[in-house]
Amino acid sequence: MQLQPALLPMTWAAGLLLMAVLLLVVLNRINLTQIRLPLVACVAAMLGFAWATLFAQSYLQHSLPASLEGRDITLIGTIDSLPASVEQGVRFNFLVEQVLPLDGVTPILPRRLALAWSSGFFGQTTQVVGDVQPGERWQLTVRLTRPHGNANPYGFDYEAWLLEQNLRATGYVRPDADAALKNVRLAAFVLGPGNLVERSRGWLRDRILAALPEKRYAGVLVALVVGDQRGVAQSDWNIFTRTGIGHLISISGLHITMVAGLFAALGQALWRRSFFTAAALPLRLPAQKFAVLVGVAVAFLYVLLAGFGVPAQRTLYMLSVVALALWCGRLTRISSVLCIALAVVLLLDPWAVLAPGFWLSFGAVAIILYASVGRLPPAPATSRWQRWRAALIPATQTQYVVSIGMVPLTLLLFGQVSLISPLANAVAIPLISFVVTPLALLGSVAPLPFNGWLLWSGHACIALLAQALTWLSGLSWAVWSAPVPSWWVFCAAAIGTLWWLAPRGWPLRWAGVAGWLPLLTTLPTHPQSGQFDVIAFDVGQGMALLVETAGHRLLYDTGPAYAPEADAANRVLLPYLKARGIGALDGVIVSHSDSDHSGGALSLLAALPVGWVSSSLPPDNRIVRAAPTHRRCLAGQRWDWDGVHFEMLHPTAVSYTSDKWKPNARSCTLKISAGGQSILLPGDIEATSEIELVNRIPEQLHSTVLLAPHHGSGTSSTEGFLAAVAPSLALFQVGYRNRYHHPKPEVFARYAEHGIERIRTDDSGAITLQFARDLTLSTYRSSHARYWYDR
Repeated sequence: MQLQPALLPMTWAAGLLLMAVLLLVVLNRINLTQIRLPLVACVAAMLGFAWATLFAQSYLQHSLPASLEGRDITLIGTIDSLPASVEQGVRFNFLVEQVLPLDGVTPILPRRLALAWSSGFFGQTTQVVGDVQPGERWQLTVRLTRPHGNANPYGFDYEAWLLEQNLRATGYVRPDADAALKNVRLAAFVLGPGNLVERSRGWLRDRILAALPEKRYAGVLVALVVGDQRGVAQSDWNIFTRTGIGHLISISGLHITMVAGLFAALGQALWRRSFFTAAALPLRLPAQKFAVLVGVAVAFLYVLLAGFGVPAQRTLYMLSVVALALWCGRLTRISSVLCIALAVVLLLDPWAVLAPGFWLSFGAVAIILYASVGRLPPAPATSRWQRWRAALIPATQTQYVVSIGMVPLTLLLFGQVSLISPLANAVAIPLISFVVTPLALLGSVAPLPFNGWLLWSGHACIALLAQALTWLSGLSWAVWSAPVPSWWVFCAAAIGTLWWLAPRGWPLRWAGVAGWLPLLTTLPTHPQSGQFDVIAFDVGQGMALLVETAGHRLLYDTGPAYAPEADAANRVLLPYLKARGIGALDGVIVSHSDSDHSGGALSLLAALPVGWVSSSLPPDNRIVRAAPTHRRCLAGQRWDWDGVHFEMLHPTAVSYTSDKWKPNARSCTLKISAGGQSILLPGDIEATSEIELVNRIPEQLHSTVLLAPHHGSGTSSTEGFLAAVAPSLALFQVGYRNRYHHPKPEVFARYAEHGIERIRTDDSGAITLQFARDLTLSTYRSSHARYWYDR
């Protein structure tokens, strides 16, 4: 259902759900031994499809009307999440309680909003950010938009995430425009279960950060205590990902089980002591059952602190099923426990299947159960060495099983596998689970000054571990990257893995490696000689295009910077390149210095080998200094790759000798041609540069496709330039409802007047062009259509 471009109507989904329930009742009363299982499976699929559809229909009903986008609206409500500090401000979820009238009419808004409050300039006003805390009631003036995110192959689907969180509008807080409508706190705390949980999480986070001021890994301890990973630096995430321990930097199932087991043992021991024995309580409630109650209750509280992530849910539900079986005096298969937990997760959150964590969490547990449950236990230990061996071998075997068993799934989800993960996890799992996490938990609640000592000790352990991981991640062979496999390659590898990990006695277990052969031999796709492909990424308000020939790859511009550690390179470009199995670029062109074109360059150069960089940047620019080889863009530069011709048309050498030229005017303008098809990439050139090009080389401007200069601003796309280029298609790389209002309506209309087909990334997502004998066009939001896209 989560792959559908449109939803069934509510009445059809309800009818399908009712039909599935009736069929299950009928099947339960009919003796169909031979075909019972496939029939039940089919009916269960109908049930799941209908249930997920009703869920989606319910959430989508609460959407922001398009007429309210961009208007100032005053709201009253509560802070509904743990606020996250960002550059110059804060982000948080807001639960709407009351909407003040707008033009005499009270607007109908979604109940939950995702808001940002930053201290920027709004006209002549400088805004002061309020100190928002979970559970507070505020009156805020906000400007809202409908859910929208960048849509790119292999990228994070922000719109799907917003739908799952039931956040049906995003926006930002506006300055006080009216003395009667101030942004003001109305109540310090509004009592409610959700507010209590979020305020508790905030209190624990504040205690940790106060005890570890300016400490690099304080965010890691926060993630281990309350599940808030937003304080972990992107550079540290890169190291954790390359070494394969990212699953530990959160409240994982292992941590929940450990804490629940510890409190269960403590509860059982206390229940058997004299005070409770004298009251005959253990006779009424056996100590084992009391211990189970304590363990599940502690696990539930810990999962609440974790923010109810899928791995935490999976552990809680599995523990709850085991506890229920024990209370009822019934033994249950561990596979049934896992399946029940899986069913509960999907009933409560049908969108969980879209998250990699869902598949990794359940997949890891399933492969461990497959490779361990039902196997013969080891012989009883008789010596100290045998006891050590009996303790170490199962742990080693479990790590081996997970490392081998998760390779196909990890490649499918991320296009890379950490080869040093077994070694890193062998050290990190016991250190984080049995040392750092207990220290962090105790330190977050202990009184002064003990909390500082405990937290400093946990931080020191993490710092030492990070040093070792940094060295490991720097090894050239630390990570194996490959193209994301197709469905049949993944299935072959999965079957081979199950064959490989089968019990002893299974015939030819080593033959399971044959299932991996397609996985190991998959190569990145590329155009044929004499042809080239271009993908214009949806990076918001900015430019970034990848040009591919049969044997070379060139990136034109690197997109914008979104935050100090977030840019188009690490958010869009690198995930795409990794998923495609592209491990290096032959060249990168940075057209000019504006941040919406050069913002991702440093991240890209740090993460990927690049042959050369060409730009119009000054020699002292950081990008120029970071480039392995740098050359200036100069009109007249030409080269050929695999039958495809590249020619730099602008800027001229004389432009570098004058300070009167703005960076836009020096934008590197590149034309790519092959087989009678061509594309012109002019960066942010404006009217003066366009006129100069038309006067100097009018015959070289004609192209099949034109990337709209300066995103379709009012200072570009002159009549003469469009007439000289005479494209059949124009691309507009623009951000959704960007503050510059690009493309300008009059400029966008000018393209239509010239008979040029127009397509824009804020509406279509990433645009892929294949230049062969004919031009082939595809857009991500059409080829990957989903019902939650607001089209």
